[in-house]
Amino acid sequence: KPQLVASNDRFCRFLEEHCPVVTETYYPTIWCWEGRVQTLLRPFITSRPQVQYRNELIKTADGGQISLDWFDNNGSLHYPDASTRPTVLLLPGLTGTSKESYILHMIHQSEMLGYRCVVFNNRGIAGEELLTPRTYCAANTEDLEAVIHHVHSLHPSAPFMAAGVSMGGMLLLNYLGKTGRDTPLMAAAIFSAGWNVFESVESLEKPLNWLLFNYYLTTCLQSSISRHRQMLEQLFDMDLVMKARTVREFDKQFTSVMFGYPTIDDYYEDASPCRKLKSVGIPVLCLNSVDDVFSPGHAIPVEAAKQNANVALVLTSCGGHIGFLEGIWPRKCTYMDRVFKQFVQAVFEHGNKIFSM
Repeated sequence: KPQLVASNDRFCRFLEEHCPVVTETYYPTIWCWEGRVQTLLRPFITSRPQVQYRNELIKTADGGQISLDWFDNNGSLHYPDASTRPTVLLLPGLTGTSKESYILHMIHQSEMLGYRCVVFNNRGIAGEELLTPRTYCAANTEDLEAVIHHVHSLHPSAPFMAAGVSMGGMLLLNYLGKTGRDTPLMAAAIFSAGWNVFESVESLEKPLNWLLFNYYLTTCLQSSISRHRQMLEQLFDMDLVMKARTVREFDKQFTSVMFGYPTIDDYYEDASPCRKLKSVGIPVLCLNSVDDVFSPGHAIPVEAAKQNANVALVLTSCGGHIGFLEGIWPRKCTYMDRVFKQFVQAVFEHGNKIFSM
Protein backbone atom coordinates (compact mmCIF):
# COMPACT_ATOMS: atom_id res chain seq x y z
CA LYS A 1 0.00 0.00 0.00
CA PRO A 2 1.25 3.52 -0.69
CA GLN A 3 2.09 5.73 2.24
CA LEU A 4 -0.22 8.77 2.33
CA VAL A 5 1.44 11.72 4.08
CA ALA A 6 -0.82 14.68 4.86
CA SER A 7 -1.30 16.77 7.97
CA ASN A 8 -4.80 17.89 6.97
CA ASP A 9 -7.47 15.32 7.92
CA ARG A 10 -9.92 16.98 5.58
CA PHE A 11 -7.55 16.66 2.62
CA CYS A 12 -6.99 12.99 3.55
CA ARG A 13 -10.72 12.29 3.67
CA PHE A 14 -11.18 14.10 0.35
CA LEU A 15 -8.54 11.87 -1.27
CA GLU A 16 -9.90 8.68 0.29
CA GLU A 17 -13.41 9.50 -0.99
CA HIS A 18 -12.71 10.98 -4.43
CA CYS A 19 -9.22 9.67 -5.28
CA PRO A 20 -9.33 6.17 -3.74
CA VAL A 21 -6.44 4.92 -5.90
CA VAL A 22 -4.03 6.52 -3.40
CA THR A 23 -5.23 4.10 -0.71
CA GLU A 24 -5.22 0.97 -2.88
CA THR A 25 -2.36 -1.52 -2.91
CA TYR A 26 -0.12 -0.88 -5.89
CA TYR A 27 1.00 -4.15 -7.52
CA PRO A 28 3.95 -3.47 -9.86
CA THR A 29 4.38 -5.64 -12.95
CA ILE A 30 5.93 -8.78 -11.49
CA TRP A 31 8.59 -9.27 -14.18
CA CYS A 32 9.89 -5.67 -14.02
CA TRP A 33 9.17 -4.44 -10.50
CA GLU A 34 12.69 -3.05 -9.81
CA GLY A 35 12.83 0.75 -10.03
CA ARG A 36 15.54 1.10 -12.66
CA VAL A 37 13.91 -1.52 -14.89
CA GLN A 38 10.53 0.24 -14.60
CA THR A 39 12.19 3.54 -15.50
CA LEU A 40 13.94 2.10 -18.54
CA LEU A 41 11.02 0.09 -19.89
CA ARG A 42 8.05 2.44 -19.58
CA PRO A 43 8.84 4.50 -22.73
CA PHE A 44 9.13 1.32 -24.79
CA ILE A 45 6.27 -0.73 -23.31
CA THR A 46 3.44 1.75 -22.92
CA SER A 47 1.23 2.62 -25.86
CA ARG A 48 1.18 6.06 -27.48
CA PRO A 49 -2.41 7.33 -27.77
CA GLN A 50 -3.10 9.40 -30.87
CA VAL A 51 -3.45 13.11 -30.06
CA GLN A 52 -4.05 15.92 -32.54
CA TYR A 53 -2.51 19.15 -31.26
CA ARG A 54 -3.02 22.76 -32.20
CA ASN A 55 0.28 24.60 -31.82
CA GLU A 56 0.59 28.15 -30.56
CA LEU A 57 3.76 30.23 -30.26
CA ILE A 58 3.63 32.97 -27.65
CA LYS A 59 6.15 35.77 -27.22
CA THR A 60 7.97 36.44 -23.95
CA ALA A 61 9.00 39.73 -22.36
CA ASP A 62 12.68 39.17 -23.25
CA GLY A 63 11.94 38.62 -26.96
CA GLY A 64 11.88 34.83 -26.86
CA GLN A 65 9.06 32.44 -27.76
CA ILE A 66 7.35 29.47 -26.11
CA SER A 67 5.64 26.63 -27.94
CA LEU A 68 2.28 25.50 -26.52
CA ASP A 69 0.48 22.40 -27.81
CA TRP A 70 -3.27 22.54 -27.27
CA PHE A 71 -5.71 19.64 -27.12
CA ASP A 72 -8.96 21.61 -27.25
CA ASN A 73 -11.30 18.61 -26.89
CA ASN A 74 -14.02 20.40 -28.87
CA GLY A 75 -15.95 17.14 -29.02
CA SER A 76 -16.41 17.17 -25.24
CA LEU A 77 -19.91 16.00 -24.33
CA HIS A 78 -19.53 16.85 -20.64
CA TYR A 79 -18.36 20.42 -21.28
CA PRO A 80 -19.63 21.57 -24.70
CA ASP A 81 -19.11 25.24 -23.74
CA ALA A 82 -15.41 25.93 -24.43
CA SER A 83 -15.42 28.99 -22.16
CA THR A 84 -16.07 26.88 -19.04
CA ARG A 85 -14.37 23.64 -20.12
CA PRO A 86 -11.86 22.65 -17.38
CA THR A 87 -8.24 23.11 -18.47
CA VAL A 88 -5.19 21.08 -17.44
CA LEU A 89 -1.73 22.54 -18.04
CA LEU A 90 0.85 19.75 -18.50
CA LEU A 91 4.59 20.18 -17.85
CA PRO A 92 6.86 17.43 -19.26
CA GLY A 93 10.25 16.39 -17.86
CA LEU A 94 13.77 17.70 -18.46
CA THR A 95 14.06 17.18 -22.23
CA GLY A 96 10.45 16.07 -22.72
CA THR A 97 7.81 17.52 -25.04
CA SER A 98 4.13 17.03 -25.82
CA LYS A 99 5.11 13.81 -27.67
CA GLU A 100 6.13 11.87 -24.51
CA SER A 101 4.01 8.78 -23.88
CA TYR A 102 3.20 9.85 -20.30
CA ILE A 103 1.88 13.21 -21.59
CA LEU A 104 -0.19 11.48 -24.29
CA HIS A 105 -1.73 9.20 -21.65
CA MET A 106 -2.63 12.16 -19.43
CA ILE A 107 -4.34 13.80 -22.40
CA HIS A 108 -6.16 10.55 -23.19
CA GLN A 109 -7.46 10.41 -19.59
CA SER A 110 -8.49 14.09 -19.77
CA GLU A 111 -10.24 13.56 -23.10
CA MET A 112 -12.48 10.88 -21.58
CA LEU A 113 -13.43 13.27 -18.77
CA GLY A 114 -14.19 16.08 -21.21
CA TYR A 115 -11.31 18.37 -20.24
CA ARG A 116 -9.03 20.56 -22.36
CA CYS A 117 -5.23 20.22 -22.11
CA VAL A 118 -2.32 22.46 -23.01
CA VAL A 119 1.29 21.27 -22.95
CA PHE A 120 4.01 23.75 -21.98
CA ASN A 121 7.11 22.87 -24.03
CA ASN A 122 10.27 24.41 -22.62
CA ARG A 123 12.10 26.84 -24.90
CA GLY A 124 13.90 25.43 -27.90
CA ILE A 125 13.03 21.73 -27.59
CA ALA A 126 9.77 21.34 -29.53
CA GLY A 127 11.07 22.28 -32.97
CA GLU A 128 10.69 26.05 -32.63
CA GLU A 129 13.68 28.39 -33.02
CA LEU A 130 15.41 30.12 -30.13
CA LEU A 131 15.01 33.86 -30.68
CA THR A 132 17.30 34.74 -27.75
CA PRO A 133 20.27 32.83 -26.22
CA ARG A 134 18.16 31.44 -23.39
CA THR A 135 16.65 28.02 -22.71
CA TYR A 136 15.17 26.91 -19.36
CA CYS A 137 15.91 25.50 -15.90
CA ALA A 138 14.05 24.07 -12.91
CA ALA A 139 14.50 27.19 -10.78
CA ASN A 140 13.45 30.00 -13.12
CA THR A 141 9.64 30.24 -13.23
CA GLU A 142 9.28 33.30 -15.50
CA ASP A 143 8.21 31.31 -18.60
CA LEU A 144 5.77 29.21 -16.59
CA GLU A 145 4.26 32.37 -15.07
CA ALA A 146 3.82 33.82 -18.58
CA VAL A 147 2.15 30.61 -19.81
CA ILE A 148 -0.22 30.38 -16.82
CA HIS A 149 -1.21 34.03 -17.26
CA HIS A 150 -1.73 33.52 -21.01
CA VAL A 151 -3.86 30.37 -20.67
CA HIS A 152 -5.96 31.89 -17.88
CA SER A 153 -6.51 35.10 -19.86
CA LEU A 154 -7.86 33.06 -22.80
CA HIS A 155 -10.30 31.09 -20.63
CA PRO A 156 -10.87 33.12 -17.44
CA SER A 157 -14.12 31.30 -16.58
CA ALA A 158 -12.68 27.80 -16.99
CA PRO A 159 -11.53 25.81 -13.93
CA PHE A 160 -7.74 25.55 -14.23
CA MET A 161 -5.14 23.21 -12.74
CA ALA A 162 -1.68 21.90 -13.64
CA ALA A 163 0.28 18.65 -13.58
CA GLY A 164 4.07 18.41 -13.75
CA VAL A 165 6.26 15.37 -14.35
CA SER A 166 9.89 15.05 -13.17
CA MET A 167 11.58 18.42 -13.87
CA GLY A 168 8.16 19.77 -14.90
CA GLY A 169 6.97 18.90 -11.41
CA MET A 170 9.98 20.62 -9.85
CA LEU A 171 9.34 23.76 -11.89
CA LEU A 172 5.66 23.72 -10.93
CA LEU A 173 6.48 23.30 -7.23
CA ASN A 174 9.00 26.14 -7.37
CA TYR A 175 6.35 28.34 -9.00
CA LEU A 176 3.78 27.42 -6.33
CA GLY A 177 6.31 28.05 -3.57
CA LYS A 178 6.92 31.50 -5.03
CA THR A 179 3.29 32.49 -5.63
CA GLY A 180 1.54 30.93 -2.62
CA ARG A 181 -2.20 31.49 -3.04
CA ASP A 182 -1.68 34.16 -5.70
CA THR A 183 -2.23 31.89 -8.70
CA PRO A 184 -5.20 31.15 -10.99
CA LEU A 185 -4.50 27.42 -10.55
CA MET A 186 -7.02 25.59 -8.35
CA ALA A 187 -4.68 22.69 -7.54
CA ALA A 188 -1.70 20.77 -8.89
CA ALA A 189 -0.50 17.18 -9.33
CA ILE A 190 3.22 16.37 -9.20
CA PHE A 191 4.77 13.11 -10.42
CA SER A 192 8.33 11.84 -9.78
CA ALA A 193 9.72 15.27 -8.89
CA GLY A 194 13.35 15.52 -7.79
CA TRP A 195 12.94 17.12 -4.37
CA ASN A 196 16.59 17.78 -3.54
CA VAL A 197 18.82 18.31 -6.58
CA PHE A 198 22.04 17.64 -4.64
CA GLU A 199 20.73 14.18 -3.66
CA SER A 200 19.40 13.55 -7.18
CA VAL A 201 22.69 14.21 -8.96
CA GLU A 202 24.64 12.25 -6.32
CA SER A 203 22.36 9.25 -6.89
CA LEU A 204 22.69 9.57 -10.66
CA GLU A 205 26.50 9.63 -10.39
CA LYS A 206 26.70 6.17 -8.84
CA PRO A 207 28.41 3.93 -11.43
CA LEU A 208 25.44 1.83 -12.56
CA ASN A 209 23.07 4.82 -12.55
CA TRP A 210 25.58 6.88 -14.54
CA LEU A 211 25.78 4.10 -17.10
CA LEU A 212 22.02 3.57 -17.35
CA PHE A 213 20.73 7.14 -17.02
CA ASN A 214 23.18 9.98 -16.40
CA TYR A 215 25.26 9.76 -19.56
CA TYR A 216 22.18 9.32 -21.77
CA LEU A 217 20.38 12.24 -20.12
CA THR A 218 23.47 14.43 -20.60
CA THR A 219 23.60 13.60 -24.30
CA CYS A 220 19.87 14.42 -24.56
CA LEU A 221 20.53 17.83 -23.00
CA GLN A 222 23.42 18.43 -25.39
CA SER A 223 21.33 17.35 -28.35
CA SER A 224 18.51 19.71 -27.33
CA ILE A 225 20.83 22.74 -27.53
CA SER A 226 23.11 21.70 -30.41
CA ARG A 227 20.45 22.73 -32.94
CA HIS A 228 20.67 26.26 -31.51
CA ARG A 229 24.45 26.33 -31.39
CA GLN A 230 24.81 29.47 -33.51
CA MET A 231 22.53 31.45 -31.19
CA LEU A 232 24.05 30.08 -27.96
CA GLU A 233 27.66 30.59 -29.02
CA GLN A 234 27.11 34.30 -28.38
CA LEU A 235 27.29 33.54 -24.64
CA PHE A 236 28.80 30.08 -24.15
CA ASP A 237 31.86 28.04 -24.97
CA MET A 238 29.80 25.36 -26.71
CA ASP A 239 32.79 23.06 -27.24
CA LEU A 240 33.20 22.92 -23.46
CA VAL A 241 29.47 22.35 -22.91
CA MET A 242 29.52 19.46 -25.40
CA LYS A 243 32.32 17.76 -23.47
CA ALA A 244 30.12 17.31 -20.37
CA ARG A 245 29.71 13.68 -19.37
CA THR A 246 27.29 14.15 -16.45
CA VAL A 247 24.25 16.30 -15.79
CA ARG A 248 26.24 18.10 -13.07
CA GLU A 249 29.00 19.02 -15.56
CA PHE A 250 26.39 20.24 -18.06
CA ASP A 251 24.67 22.37 -15.41
CA LYS A 252 28.01 23.76 -14.25
CA GLN A 253 29.10 24.84 -17.74
CA PHE A 254 25.70 25.83 -19.13
CA THR A 255 22.53 26.01 -17.01
CA SER A 256 23.89 27.75 -13.90
CA VAL A 257 25.83 30.23 -16.06
CA MET A 258 22.83 31.02 -18.26
CA PHE A 259 20.68 31.97 -15.28
CA GLY A 260 23.35 33.97 -13.48
CA TYR A 261 24.14 31.75 -10.51
CA PRO A 262 27.59 32.35 -8.94
CA THR A 263 28.12 28.59 -8.50
CA ILE A 264 26.38 25.37 -9.42
CA ASP A 265 25.58 24.85 -5.72
CA ASP A 266 23.65 28.13 -5.71
CA TYR A 267 21.64 26.92 -8.68
CA TYR A 268 20.95 23.49 -7.18
CA GLU A 269 19.84 25.04 -3.90
CA ASP A 270 17.42 27.36 -5.71
CA ALA A 271 16.13 24.54 -7.94
CA SER A 272 15.31 22.15 -5.05
CA PRO A 273 11.55 22.26 -4.37
CA CYS A 274 11.96 20.85 -0.85
CA ARG A 275 12.99 24.36 0.22
CA LYS A 276 9.76 25.95 -1.07
CA LEU A 277 7.21 23.41 0.11
CA LYS A 278 6.17 25.39 3.18
CA SER A 279 4.96 28.27 0.97
CA VAL A 280 2.65 26.27 -1.33
CA GLY A 281 -0.82 27.82 -1.00
CA ILE A 282 -3.11 25.53 -3.06
CA PRO A 283 -3.90 21.79 -2.77
CA VAL A 284 -1.07 19.70 -4.23
CA LEU A 285 -0.84 15.92 -4.57
CA CYS A 286 2.69 14.53 -5.10
CA LEU A 287 3.40 10.94 -6.19
CA ASN A 288 6.89 9.50 -5.73
CA SER A 289 8.36 6.02 -5.58
CA VAL A 290 11.01 5.52 -2.91
CA ASP A 291 13.08 3.40 -5.34
CA ASP A 292 13.40 6.29 -7.85
CA VAL A 293 17.11 6.86 -8.57
CA PHE A 294 16.30 10.37 -9.84
CA SER A 295 14.67 11.27 -6.52
CA PRO A 296 15.98 9.01 -3.72
CA GLY A 297 13.51 8.07 -1.02
CA HIS A 298 15.57 9.55 1.80
CA ALA A 299 15.43 12.97 0.12
CA ILE A 300 11.62 13.17 -0.03
CA PRO A 301 10.61 15.98 2.39
CA VAL A 302 8.12 14.02 4.50
CA GLU A 303 8.46 16.25 7.58
CA ALA A 304 8.14 19.46 5.57
CA ALA A 305 5.00 18.11 3.89
CA LYS A 306 3.46 17.50 7.30
CA GLN A 307 3.89 21.20 8.08
CA ASN A 308 1.70 22.37 5.17
CA ALA A 309 -2.03 21.55 5.15
CA ASN A 310 -2.15 22.02 1.36
CA VAL A 311 0.30 19.21 0.61
CA ALA A 312 -0.27 15.46 0.34
CA LEU A 313 2.46 12.96 -0.57
CA VAL A 314 1.71 9.51 -1.97
CA LEU A 315 4.78 7.27 -1.64
CA THR A 316 5.00 3.82 -3.21
CA SER A 317 7.74 1.30 -2.45
CA CYS A 318 8.14 0.45 -6.16
CA GLY A 319 7.59 2.29 -9.41
CA GLY A 320 10.90 3.89 -10.35
CA HIS A 321 10.98 7.24 -12.15
CA ILE A 322 7.78 7.87 -14.17
CA GLY A 323 7.36 4.08 -14.19
CA PHE A 324 4.50 2.80 -12.02
CA LEU A 325 3.84 -0.08 -14.44
CA GLU A 326 1.15 -2.55 -13.35
CA GLY A 327 -0.50 -5.65 -14.78
CA ILE A 328 1.11 -8.57 -16.62
CA TRP A 329 1.55 -6.66 -19.88
CA PRO A 330 1.50 -2.94 -18.97
CA ARG A 331 0.73 -1.40 -22.36
CA LYS A 332 -1.94 1.06 -21.32
CA CYS A 333 -2.85 2.62 -18.00
CA THR A 334 -0.23 2.88 -15.24
CA TYR A 335 -0.76 3.57 -11.55
CA MET A 336 0.47 7.12 -12.18
CA ASP A 337 -2.14 7.62 -14.92
CA ARG A 338 -4.89 6.46 -12.56
CA VAL A 339 -3.73 8.85 -9.83
CA PHE A 340 -3.71 11.67 -12.37
CA LYS A 341 -7.21 10.88 -13.67
CA GLN A 342 -8.84 10.50 -10.26
CA PHE A 343 -7.21 13.56 -8.72
CA VAL A 344 -7.95 15.87 -11.66
CA GLN A 345 -11.56 14.68 -11.72
CA ALA A 346 -11.82 15.09 -7.94
CA VAL A 347 -10.55 18.69 -8.11
CA PHE A 348 -12.77 19.77 -11.01
CA GLU A 349 -15.93 18.04 -9.80
CA HIS A 350 -15.65 18.07 -6.00
CA GLY A 351 -13.00 20.71 -5.36
CA ASN A 352 -15.22 22.88 -3.19
CA LYS A 353 -14.68 20.32 -0.42
CA ILE A 354 -10.95 21.12 -0.19
CA PHE A 355 -10.82 24.78 -1.19
CA SER A 356 -12.25 25.80 2.16
CA MET A 357 -9.45 23.98 4.02
